[in-house]
Amino acid sequence: MYRRLLTAFALLVCFVVLGAGTAPAVAADAETAGTAPAVTADPGTGPLRPSRLTDGRGRVLTLRGWNVEDKKHRGRQALSAITERHFRDLHDQGFNFARLLIFWDDLEPRRGHYRVDYLKKIERILDWAHRYRVHVLLDAHQDVFGPAFGHRGIPAWATRTDGLPFEPHPDDWFAEYFEPAVQRAFTHLYTDADLQQAQVRMWRVLAARFHDHPAVIGYDLINEPMGETRPGEDLPTAARRIEAEHLTPTYNRLADAIRSVDDDNWIFFEPTPIVGEGVPTGLGRIDASKVVYAPHFYNTAMEAGADYDPAAGWIEGYEAAVTDYPTRYGIPVVVGEWGPLNNALPNMARFYRDALASLNRYSSGWASYVWCYGSGYCAVDEKGRFRTNKQQTAAPYAAAVAGKVTTEEHAPDTGAYRLAYRAGHGSTEVRVPPHPGGWRVQVTGPAGTATPVLPSDRTAMARVHARPGATVTVRVTPLPRPPQRPGPGR
Repeated sequence: MYRRLLTAFALLVCFVVLGAGTAPAVAADAETAGTAPAVTADPGTGPLRPSRLTDGRGRVLTLRGWNVEDKKHRGRQALSAITERHFRDLHDQGFNFARLLIFWDDLEPRRGHYRVDYLKKIERILDWAHRYRVHVLLDAHQDVFGPAFGHRGIPAWATRTDGLPFEPHPDDWFAEYFEPAVQRAFTHLYTDADLQQAQVRMWRVLAARFHDHPAVIGYDLINEPMGETRPGEDLPTAARRIEAEHLTPTYNRLADAIRSVDDDNWIFFEPTPIVGEGVPTGLGRIDASKVVYAPHFYNTAMEAGADYDPAAGWIEGYEAAVTDYPTRYGIPVVVGEWGPLNNALPNMARFYRDALASLNRYSSGWASYVWCYGSGYCAVDEKGRFRTNKQQTAAPYAAAVAGKVTTEEHAPDTGAYRLAYRAGHGSTEVRVPPHPGGWRVQVTGPAGTATPVLPSDRTAMARVHARPGATVTVRVTPLPRPPQRPGPGR
C-alpha cells in the first residue's frame, strides 16, 4: 500500500519512549485451533513449519496472486475500477488468488442500512473470479481507520475520538495512525459494546450473502489493525499488548459471527503491521475452525525509498518472527500483502528472488500488492506487461496436491520446479505461467499425467494421478523457444 511505517517510528518518539518496555508473555498453547497440526518433513529432517491450507477434498492448496482494489470510487461508483479484465489477466499469468478490498463505510454508510447495490457489485466481481478459476479472499479493509480521517474503512458513524486531536500528514499517511484521535477510535471499536456488535453484524451480513459463492475462499477480518499506545511503551510492546488484549477477543467475536452462518470458508486474521519489522505477534488463540494467520510483509526502509540490502537480514528476521505463532497453534499462513514501491532499484531483482524463496518455504500462499495497470505499486503497465522484476511472481507451482508434500523447490535461474509428495486420493494440479517454448512435465513413481508437454505462450495446468500411498516426484522444466520460420521471400 502507499506505504509504510516510513517516519512512523520517529513520530512515535513524540508520544512514547522507544525501547523502554518489554514484550508481554504470550501463552504457549500448542493445541490446534480446529485445523491440522503443524507439519514438517519426516522426523529429523528439518524444523517445524506452519500447517498447510486445504480444500474440501483434503488436498493441500497453494495460493498465488495479487490484491485487487478500488480505493478511488465510493457510493454508486464503488468498485467500478475493478473489471473482468483483472481476473482474466490474473488467470492468464497463472495466478489463482485475489484479495479483494471491500469497505465497511461503503457497505453500511448509515448504521443498520446495508447497501444492496454494493453487495451486488461484490457478487459480480466474484462471478468474474469464478469464471477464471480465481479464489477470492474478502478483505474488510481500512486505512487510518476510515473516512472520518480522510481514508476508507470503518464508517464515520462508528468513529469516536473523545475530542482528541488529529493532524493530517499528506506526505506520510501511515504516520496518521499515531495521531491521538485515530488511536482512540481503534480503542472504542475494540471495547464499546455497540460498536462490537455493529462489526459483528457487518460480518454476518457479508458471510451470509457470500458463504456459498464458489469463488470465495475466506474472509480477512480487518486490514492492518492498529490501536492506542500508552505512555512509556515502545512500539513492539504496544503492538503485542494491542494484539493480546484487543485483537484476540475481537477476532474470536467476529469468527463466532461468521461461523453462525458459514462453517466452511477460511477465516483470515492479521497481526498489527509492526510484525513487518520482525516483531513476533502477541495474538492469542483464535478459537474457531479453519483459521489462517495472514500477516503483511513490508520493510520500513524500502517503503521509504531505500534499495534492498541483502546483508541486513530483514527477510530472515521476518521469517523467524512470522512463523512462530502459526507453528505454535498449528494453522496455515497466507501473506496478505507484500511488494516494494520502487521495484526497479539495483537490488530489487535479488529482493524478489529472496522474498519469494522465503514466502514459499513457510506459507500456503500470498497476494502481492497490487494488480493494477500503471505505475507505483501496480503489477503491470497499461498494456498488461509486467513491470520490472514483478514477472518473477509468475512461476510454476502446485495449486493443489492430493497427498502430503515433502519437498517443493523452484530454481529461479532456470525456471524449473520440483514437487515431491506422498500421494493420497484425487488429482494433483500443477500450474504454469506462459512461456515461449512451453513446459515439460516429468512424473516419477506409480503416477502419470495426460499432459507431459504443456503449450507455449499461455497458462496451463497438468493433472497428476497417482496410486495412494506412493511417493511421487513431479518435475516441470521450461522448453526452449522454437526457432522462428523465415518469412515469405527469404
